[in-house]
Amino acid sequence: MDRRCFLRQSAASLVATSIVPASISSGNSGAGRGAGEWRCYGGDPGCMRYSPLDRINRSNVQRLRAAWTYHTGDKRDRPQTTIECTPVVADGVMYITTALLSVRALDAATGRLLWSFDPFEGSEYETPRGVSRGVTYWQSGQDKRVLCTARARLICLDARTGKPIPSFGDKGSVDLTKGLGRDISYGVTSPGIAYRNLLILGSEVDEGPEPAAPGSVRAFDVLTGKTAWIFHTVPQPGEFGHNTWEGDAWKTAGGVNDWGGLSLDVKRGWIFLALGSASFDFHGGQRLGQNLFANSVVALDAATGRRIWHYQIVHHDLWDRDLPCPPALVTVNHNGRRVDAVAQVTKFSRLFLLDRETGKPLFPVEEQPVPASDVPGEKAWPTQPVALKPPSLTRQVFTEDELTNISPEAHAYALEIFKKVRSGNPWLPPSEQGTIVFPGFDGGMDWGGGSFDPSTGWFYVNTHDEPWILTLVPAKAGAGYPYAITGYNRFLDQEGYAAIKPPWGQLSAVDLNSGEIAWQVRLGEIKELTARGIPRTGTQNIGGSVVTAGGLVFIGATQDEKFRAFDKSTGKVLWEAQLPAGGYASPCTYEAGGKQYVAIAAGGGGKPRTRSGDAFVAFALP
Repeated sequence: MDRRCFLRQSAASLVATSIVPASISSGNSGAGRGAGEWRCYGGDPGCMRYSPLDRINRSNVQRLRAAWTYHTGDKRDRPQTTIECTPVVADGVMYITTALLSVRALDAATGRLLWSFDPFEGSEYETPRGVSRGVTYWQSGQDKRVLCTARARLICLDARTGKPIPSFGDKGSVDLTKGLGRDISYGVTSPGIAYRNLLILGSEVDEGPEPAAPGSVRAFDVLTGKTAWIFHTVPQPGEFGHNTWEGDAWKTAGGVNDWGGLSLDVKRGWIFLALGSASFDFHGGQRLGQNLFANSVVALDAATGRRIWHYQIVHHDLWDRDLPCPPALVTVNHNGRRVDAVAQVTKFSRLFLLDRETGKPLFPVEEQPVPASDVPGEKAWPTQPVALKPPSLTRQVFTEDELTNISPEAHAYALEIFKKVRSGNPWLPPSEQGTIVFPGFDGGMDWGGGSFDPSTGWFYVNTHDEPWILTLVPAKAGAGYPYAITGYNRFLDQEGYAAIKPPWGQLSAVDLNSGEIAWQVRLGEIKELTARGIPRTGTQNIGGSVVTAGGLVFIGATQDEKFRAFDKSTGKVLWEAQLPAGGYASPCTYEAGGKQYVAIAAGGGGKPRTRSGDAFVAFALP
């Protein structure tokens, strides 16, 4: 799951501060809709994160400079905030969400504030408010709307003014906890996706041992806010997959939620889900069975929510191996023909390439035997699917030979801990002794996903190698569940560095036509270690990339708080800039006023645990 703190939200008054008149200027958009814009969270509805813009290219990227910086003014240091928003750009206006979930509209060419909306104005919620990865933009003729979420509320704003649209739901908002059948904490982190007059939305739910909300995916009418359809990710009686939950587990099981975002095949009218694990994440004694549709890619009819196909990537998950990001809808050359496909990355660094029509793997996948559990009440699934191509993008097995070597002291410290816990197989179930989970809970690959170049068939994705130690403990008497965990514990050395040999962070290019890795380079630098003579290690990284027709891959994500451009053919760094704080978000690129811009949130904080920030920075050529 996307381990956040969940707070129940009361009805918040909906207040917008208009900075300019309703008939705002859209700025001088250098291109019309499409090539010069970034109208979706993933760039296009299929989440390729590709731009055909090439004004910024290999030959001139060295001259890239910050064109404007917008400071939101609402970061917090305690508790620490972050910004994971990818800006959406339409008609010369950039729409963003801030660290405290305020929605802002900016002139995309200058960064000038056009309007601001705070969904928590007048409410009891100060901090934490949660995380938002952005908004959904919808337009029909002159009707332009911005749909955003604030914890458990879906809000519809007039894109011109930032004011709630009264005819949507209850004075502009919908309570997302209604209609779930359980009164349990609920939120949304990633923006939904628009199809015709529908807004299709996933969720973030608590996945601890306590009862959790189900992760049902729903479609809402963009005009009225009414629920159009619901897809039960934990199938109810009579629905396909119900028999994969033993007994009455379906009544209490939660999770199985799409927290990382969705993708859309506009031509087919199909929506694609990437679903997370079932709750409780680490002990499945109360949810025995294969547990569909947990950890599955699912294709639905976008108009009705009808299931078309599914492919489960982890059976009866015991490791929190959610599918963390939207499936990328790609087209590849496979066995001499063009094939529409779905590329799904995983926290455990395997990439599954599925036929978009059928859901069948395009490259070999083996069901391999995995270790059984010795925890009372648990029945680990006997096999797991292992994608043989492309190869894993990180190491899969953490053995004693992989213990950190950055210093003798670090190695000795890590070895002492290593000898006390279980390791050596990526599918070792959780235990009371303690089990190393590797790649860890944040990946491998995480919610930033990858970017795909349709001109070459290459897919770019960042990963990091970090082991964690998971330990089960008996729950307190009367808790209603048998086991809890001691916490989410990173396996670190005495200085706080990962207890595994570098590399700790990489950027990879994968040829999806052949299933081979084209190149891999280390991503990020820890200057303190470089100064000690240790070769560049790479760093933990959070956030994704963008690939462009200009021959570039742009990515922030690293703990050194830099924003970089790589040559997409070779992996060579061609440009880098220091950000005001860590760029733990995915960038976007667009045209405005005849210039190409590349923009990224610099919100710091978050899982990399660096200083918090409040900036959005747009770069352009002089």
